[in-house]
Amino acid sequence: MGAANVALDSANSHNQVAHTDANRRPLWRDGFLWLTLCFSLFAVAPFLQPGYFWSANDARHHIYFLFEFNRLWQDGVWWPRWSPDFTFGYGYPFFNIYGPFSHFVAELLLYYGKLSYTGAIKSVFGLSILGSATAMYAYMRTWTGRQAALCAALVYVYAPYHLLNLYVRANLAESMAFVWLPLALWAVRQCILQPSYAAIAGLAVSVAGLLLTSQLVTLLFLPLLGVYFLVLLVQYGTPDGTQDLMLPLWVRFGAWARRALAPALGMAAAMGLSCIFWLPMVLEYGDVRVDQWYDGRYDFRGNFVYFFQLFSPQWGFGISKQGPDDTIGFQLGAVPLILAAVAFILLWRRLPKIRWELACFGLAGATTAILALQIAAPLWDAPLISAILRSAQFPWRWFTIATLCLSILAGMIAHPLLMLNQARNRLTPQLLALVAVIVLGSYPLLHIEISEPVEGPIGLPALMRFQRSSDEMTGSTRWVKEVPMWGPIAQSYIDEERAHPDSPVAPIRSMVDYDDDLMDYTPGTGFVVDSVAHNSVMEEVWYFSGQADRRIIFNQFYYPGWTAYLLDGKHGSPVRTLEIIPEETGTLGRMTVPVPQGEGYVLLRFEDTPPRTAGKIVSALTAFLLILAGLWSSFFAR
Repeated sequence: MGAANVALDSANSHNQVAHTDANRRPLWRDGFLWLTLCFSLFAVAPFLQPGYFWSANDARHHIYFLFEFNRLWQDGVWWPRWSPDFTFGYGYPFFNIYGPFSHFVAELLLYYGKLSYTGAIKSVFGLSILGSATAMYAYMRTWTGRQAALCAALVYVYAPYHLLNLYVRANLAESMAFVWLPLALWAVRQCILQPSYAAIAGLAVSVAGLLLTSQLVTLLFLPLLGVYFLVLLVQYGTPDGTQDLMLPLWVRFGAWARRALAPALGMAAAMGLSCIFWLPMVLEYGDVRVDQWYDGRYDFRGNFVYFFQLFSPQWGFGISKQGPDDTIGFQLGAVPLILAAVAFILLWRRLPKIRWELACFGLAGATTAILALQIAAPLWDAPLISAILRSAQFPWRWFTIATLCLSILAGMIAHPLLMLNQARNRLTPQLLALVAVIVLGSYPLLHIEISEPVEGPIGLPALMRFQRSSDEMTGSTRWVKEVPMWGPIAQSYIDEERAHPDSPVAPIRSMVDYDDDLMDYTPGTGFVVDSVAHNSVMEEVWYFSGQADRRIIFNQFYYPGWTAYLLDGKHGSPVRTLEIIPEETGTLGRMTVPVPQGEGYVLLRFEDTPPRTAGKIVSALTAFLLILAGLWSSFFAR
C-alpha cells in the first residue's frame, strides 16, 4: 500500500501543478505560449520567401480552388457549392463535397486583405502552423504543465509527416486540420473533468471546424476521439475510493451517464454547427462521380508504406509511387519516437492516474502507424473494417493520427515529475536543450521548392491547361457517361488568350450551346436563343421557338439545385418552373430545358436543395442557441 500511496500522491501533485499554473493564467498572457510560437517560426519561414512552390503535389490545386471560391464570392455567393470552371467549364459541385473552411480563410485574406492568390494560400499554411502549435500547447498545458506543453507543441509542428503535408504534399485542408485535433481532445477532456459551457462550446467548435475543414481527417480522428472519451469517462467518471469498489454496476452507469452529458451536448452542437456542410454532402454525394480520386495512381493498393521507411532519412519533392521507392519521405521522425518511448516508460509507473490516457495514445499511435504499412494490406480488403480503412484514400494518411499521438507522448518527456523540482514550469537549460533537439532534428526538412507555373499566369486559360494535365481536377456528376477530355468553353479561353495575349481573359458570357440552329426565325421551325444576363451560377436568356418541343442546351453538367423558370418578361418574376432534363444523347449529361412555343425569357439558376436549406437552418439555429447559452452562462448563471 505504501508504494500505491506514493504513486497517488505523485498523481495528485501532477494535477495540482497543472491546474494551479495553467488554469489561473489566461492563455494570451502565458509567456511560454509566445515562446512556442517564436520557436514555430522556423517552420513558417519557408513560406515567407518570394515565389510559390508550384511543383508541390497539391500546390496548384489550392490556388485554383481559391480562384473558383473567389469567382463565386464576386457573384454574391457567400457559401459556394458549384464550381463553374471545373472539368473544362462543364462545372462540378466541388465545395458541396469538399470542406471549404481553409479556402474560406484564404478568401478573406484575398478579398479583404488584398493579398495575391499565392500570398493568401501561403498565409493560410503559415496560420495553420501557428494555430496547430497554439492548439497543442493549450491542450497539454491543462494536463501536464507549461514545459511539457511547449515540447509537445514543437514536436507537433516539426513532426516529419506534418512538414510533408506542408512543404511536399502542400495539402491546405489537411494542414489546417492539424489545428482542430488537439482542440477537440482538450475540449472532450474538459467536458469530463470540469463540465462547463466553455468546454461544451469548445468541443462543438473544434469538431465542427474539423468537419468543415476536412471530412476525411474527421473520419480518421473520430475513432480516437471516441476511445479517448471512454477512457476519460471510466477513469474520471467512476466514484473514487476503495469503499466504492463494490458499488452496483447500475450506480457506475449512472455516474458515467452524468459525466457523458456534457460531451454528448458538445458533439450534438458540433453536428448542428456543421450541418450546413455535412447534410447536403451526405445526401447528395451519390450524385457526383469521384472515381478520379480513387482509381489509377490513387488506388490504395499501390500506396502502402514499408517498415524501413518509418526511419529512413529519405526526403524528396516527388509523389507517392507504387512499391518502396517513393520520391517523398514517410518517416515518423527519430526524435519524436525516442522522446515518446522514453517518456512513456518513465511515466507509466510514476503516474498511474493518467496511465490509461498514455495507453490510449500509445496504442492509437502504434495502430495507425501499422495500418499504413504493407504488412496491414490484408486488413484493407477485410469485410467491415475495410470501409473504415479506405476512408483514408491513401494508407499513409493514417500517419495524421500517429503524428498526433506521437507528439502528445513525446511532450511528456518534459512532464513536471521528470524535470527538476525547482525548475518546474520555468525556462531552464534542460528545457532549452530539449527544444533544440526537437527543432534541429527536423531542421534539414524545412525547405520548399520555389518554381514557376508551367500553365502560365493564374487565370482561366491556365486553369484549363492545368485540368488537362491533372486528371483529379476532372470530376463530373452521375449523369455524365464519359468524362470529357476537353470542351468548347476551355477552347474559347485558350483562343481568347492567343488573340489578346496582353489582356486578362474574362469568363464566358453565356453557358448556352449556340451550335443549335442559330438565328432561324422561320415560323413553325425556327429557334433562336440569346443570353440576357449571366454569372457563375445564373443565366437569363431570351428565346424564340417555332415549335413546341425545342430545348435550350446549356454547357454545364446537370446537378440537383439547378432550376429553370419561365419569366413574365425581361428580368421579370417567375411564372412557372420548367423541367431540366439531363442530356439524353451523347455522354456529357448537360442540362437541357424544354421551352414553350413562341418567345419568352428563361432563367437558369443554381439554388439550394431541401438538404442545403435544412443544413443552413440547423446550423444557424445551433449557432444562435450556443450564443444564447453563452450569454446566459456569462451574465445570469452565477
